[in-house]
Amino acid sequence: MNVPEEILRAAGPASAWSADHEGLSGDVWRAGSSYVKRSGVEERDRLLWLGEHFEVPEIRAFAGDWLVLADVGAPSLASADPALAATVMGTLLRSLHSLPVASCPYDATIPAVLESARHNVEAGLVDPDDFDDDNLGATPEELLARLVATAPTAEDLVVAHGDFCPPNVLLRPDGSTVLIDVARLGVSDRHRDIALAHRELGEEAVAAFDRAYGLTPRPEMLAWYRLLDEFF
Repeated sequence: MNVPEEILRAAGPASAWSADHEGLSGDVWRAGSSYVKRSGVEERDRLLWLGEHFEVPEIRAFAGDWLVLADVGAPSLASADPALAATVMGTLLRSLHSLPVASCPYDATIPAVLESARHNVEAGLVDPDDFDDDNLGATPEELLARLVATAPTAEDLVVAHGDFCPPNVLLRPDGSTVLIDVARLGVSDRHRDIALAHRELGEEAVAAFDRAYGLTPRPEMLAWYRLLDEFF
């Protein structure tokens, strides 16, 4: 890896880099008391913006497309009791979705995400082997055509996390939370977050999530946003 000197200094010269860690995904390494990830300016900017409203990891350094983030020292909800995770996530998401839409400079509305999905297909970044079971056997191009053809005509816009699932919510012993992996944050329909939370929590915990969030979601919107997630 060609790691910028600024990143190496922030991680510390004696740090042992490891990709074996809980609650994070992608190009992320544990380095001493920090996490180092290849993410880019998109996540750096969103962390700075969201950090004005919610707790997020401290940025210790940024260079090129590399970020050094402080270890929050809290486990993710991926290892929590599903009912607890569901309640915490529903309550947290309700607060996130209460932020003023006009204050968020990041566009994740349907035209924007369809363009991103199309770009990812054309760039060969969509792996059909990673599709959900009900989409296995389809090509990325076929799935994109279905996504475009079934796109909702209206959106209930909120500030959405974009990848709202248990590994991306850290829970401290005092009950406070920290949001991570925010590169997809932006103004979007609320079902984008709800769809992923439902999928990851499982059927038994979904009712607790919906009670905490305070809304019975629309099944057709959940299905479309799950389909959208195949492209990211």
